[in-house]
Amino acid sequence: MYKNKSILITGGTGSFGKNFVNYLLKKNLFNRIVIFSRDELKQYEMKKLFKNHPKLRFFIGDVRDIDRLKMALDKIDYVVHAAALKQVDTGEYNPFEFIKTNIMGAQNVIEASFYSKVKKIVALSTDKASSPVNLYGATKLCSDKLFCSANSMLGTRETTFSVIRYGNVMFSRGSVIPLFKNIKNNEYPVTNNTMTRFTICMNEAIDLVMWTMNNSIGGEIIVPKIPSYKITDLIKIFSKKPKIKIIGIRQGEKIHEEMISSEESRNCIEVDNKYIIAPSEIEAYIKKVKKNFKVKKFDKKNFKSNENKFLKPEEISKIIKKELNNFIF
Repeated sequence: MYKNKSILITGGTGSFGKNFVNYLLKKNLFNRIVIFSRDELKQYEMKKLFKNHPKLRFFIGDVRDIDRLKMALDKIDYVVHAAALKQVDTGEYNPFEFIKTNIMGAQNVIEASFYSKVKKIVALSTDKASSPVNLYGATKLCSDKLFCSANSMLGTRETTFSVIRYGNVMFSRGSVIPLFKNIKNNEYPVTNNTMTRFTICMNEAIDLVMWTMNNSIGGEIIVPKIPSYKITDLIKIFSKKPKIKIIGIRQGEKIHEEMISSEESRNCIEVDNKYIIAPSEIEAYIKKVKKNFKVKKFDKKNFKSNENKFLKPEEISKIIKKELNNFIF
């Protein structure tokens, strides 16, 4: 299906990009894989990592620059949009920069994809986009809305836009796990000891992207059924008798995360091991999905990290060990 196709990954030098490229090369998918990012050092390091693989192409560029995007998207069939500014506290102090990249950059990807007649775009989002309380989450919610609504502007084009929303990826940049793993004095800084988070492994995130590329119709937000962990249970993996230092919640931080809000739940369905927030024309959407999948009604008021299945410390430990063997840092 993808053997003679081309794909571009915005923000492709990040944690997801490197692991996704590794997956595509192992599976021998796509004949051209374009990495679009603004950091020449990371591109240089990535070229070395994959030994200048002949399928890979590297474009220096920023999603803020629509002309450069149009050039990079020439003859591209699929796009995975992973470029974003993501640090919550940084966003609170640099709001204009987050808006330029996460919102205006999303608009540029959409417009450039229209121009270049891309077949399918999958945009990566975050649980922080559901009922956002910080600027990062608000910009990603706005980005999600742009990608979903882009499907209603298609006209005669065959391009489709879909969004994937998931929680913290273990060992990705910003993950608390590397921080806890490297603590030597047995003192663990915690913003709030009742805090819970969703968690997903990198291979699960990649599988979700591939599922979306294969099955999405357009206009939906796809949410994986993933477990949660308690921050105190995570610490137990690294120390049997830890000293927990409460440092207070950072600006813009939630105690519990949410993937599906109560308002979104009205347009939500269940397919396999995924929830799908359907477009507003939900009946027409369900009719299309039913051709290939068994559809269930979403039977919850929302999907929150503190009202979810929790991983036990031994389960978290097992997953971490497995990730350490597979994750490309």
